Amino acid sequence: MGKRWIHRPEGSNWGEFGDMDQIGRLNLLTSAKVREGLAEAREGRVFCLSLPLDYPGGSVANPRRHPPRLFGAVLGDTCFHNHTRHAAGRSSVVCDDAVLLSTQYSTQWDSLAHVGAKFDADGDGVAEIVYYNGWRGGEHILTPPAREGAEPWARYEGVNAGPLGIDTMAATGVQGRGVMVDLFHHVGRDHHRIGYDELMRIFEADGVTVERGDMLCLCTGFDELLLEMNREPDAQRLHNSCAGLDGADTRLLQWITDSGVAALISDNRAVEILPPTPGARTTIHEHCLFKLGVPLGEQWLLSPLNRWLREHQRNRFLLTAPPLRLPGAAGSPVTPVATV
Repeated sequence: MGKRWIHRPEGSNWGEFGDMDQIGRLNLLTSAKVREGLAEAREGRVFCLSLPLDYPGGSVANPRRHPPRLFGAVLGDTCFHNHTRHAAGRSSVVCDDAVLLSTQYSTQWDSLAHVGAKFDADGDGVAEIVYYNGWRGGEHILTPPAREGAEPWARYEGVNAGPLGIDTMAATGVQGRGVMVDLFHHVGRDHHRIGYDELMRIFEADGVTVERGDMLCLCTGFDELLLEMNREPDAQRLHNSCAGLDGADTRLLQWITDSGVAALISDNRAVEILPPTPGARTTIHEHCLFKLGVPLGEQWLLSPLNRWLREHQRNRFLLTAPPLRLPGAAGSPVTPVATV
């Protein structure tokens, strides 16, 4: 298969990692970058960066995403949970279960198939559905016909993000150097769009340096706001609290391009504040996922790690964060681990 595009979007890096590339900026997580991350693991202290996966609770944050439902595994009429089995003169007890899970409900990664655009990539004058590096909707990223009579959650069983599926990301290991930016320290829980100028001032104040291939983490305090609401989120607080990047700031977008960050991660709902400001030409999601191949991590538990780093006058750490290797999925829960 050759190049799938004649035109690429303005400001994109399509083709930088080859015509068949499926992982975007994760190509920058080289062995050298992994060693840089390992060099930050000085104390051997480990932080879990995942919320419990039933947070935020309910469907206030996003009505199409629902809390996980956990079931006992069943064979015939037998539930294999606290199930006693007798064999060869002895007995054992088994718990086995299954889950119905919205892959992007809680702490999660967006794959590069999460956001695409209508764009005339093949130069025929007609915009088509296209994703990072020219992979096509309907040809590579597939949506099956609706299954009549099926429950809503099973109506489109068989969706497949193909070459941009989260399993492709998982296969890389997603390990390297994380860099923390303490937005919470500077703006508290104010619902505040962070543009280029303010971000650079925070970098300077806190001695933050970002290098090509780093995974940038933004701590806003939103994770602990969610935990305080204890799975019963208040819509007003949920949608009007804490900082996020300003996707309408063209200098910020250019900085993301020029910095070479391998991933953008936040404890808030979307890395940026959505919806964007009226008249915005693009969003962080479109710029990163569609144009640059930069995966986005959302609703991570960053505050405990952030406090430790600030107390110890550090902002770098080893980050290990592979998603589930679930073929064809457009997103995935993740249980990231930071080692300092």
